[in-house]
Amino acid sequence: MNYIFNKLFFCISLFVLSFTGFAQEEPKPGNSAQELADKMANPVASLISVPLQNNLTYGIGPYNGSKYQINIQPVVPFKLSENLNLITRYILPVVDQQDVTGENTHEFGLSDATVTAFFAPKTKGIILGLGPAFLVPTATEKLLGTEKFGIGPSVLVMHQGKGLSIGFLANQIWSVAGNADRADFNQFYTQLFLTHSYKSGASLGITSEITQNWEGKTTLITVSPNVGAITKLGGQTMQFAVMPLIPVVGHQSIKPDWGLRAVVAFIFPQ
Repeated sequence: MNYIFNKLFFCISLFVLSFTGFAQEEPKPGNSAQELADKMANPVASLISVPLQNNLTYGIGPYNGSKYQINIQPVVPFKLSENLNLITRYILPVVDQQDVTGENTHEFGLSDATVTAFFAPKTKGIILGLGPAFLVPTATEKLLGTEKFGIGPSVLVMHQGKGLSIGFLANQIWSVAGNADRADFNQFYTQLFLTHSYKSGASLGITSEITQNWEGKTTLITVSPNVGAITKLGGQTMQFAVMPLIPVVGHQSIKPDWGLRAVVAFIFPQ
């Protein structure tokens, strides 16, 4: 139980920091707190950021397992022309889990990475992004990865205006190479989001994530109301956000009883 309480304490600490951020000095004009909050809500904004997404889930599967996963998620944009940007997004998960793969088991290490490249034309009204998504077998333990290399399409459709951001992003990845003795990877993922930002840099929203494992014939759906804040610590612009992970659909082998997510993002305004 110390494992759970330590991770929970860490996530709650980020929750407290998110509220203290409301009182901090706003960024300079041209990069106002609300503008940065809106850019952080836009997955294809031309903004360099490094979010650290902390996920704690408990009550997983038949052995009542627990899992702490931190996703290192740098976003790096490239300007290809006056009317076209390439937004690259990387997700490198570090996992520490107990009693998930069996009773009295423990795994720690890297899981597989996901790399997405969105080609994002400059448009009015609807924001679009389209490109490839890659599954890269970076896992350091067999039970934390697929030992497969995968590829598939990714898409983003959203609208943003007057502090309101609404849209979805999705990808479908199939394995195309890797260990022939491991099961094929065939998975669909989508995230639907609605966020409202304020002049202070605070934001309120709700997110739903759907993961469909076609190979394993399992579906996991979570809903997450969230609160966030833009602030500056020293000279570094940052965003803090916190949200519960509420499972609403899922097979008993993968669905947790509850979860908590806390995000700290380092922002580098251009």
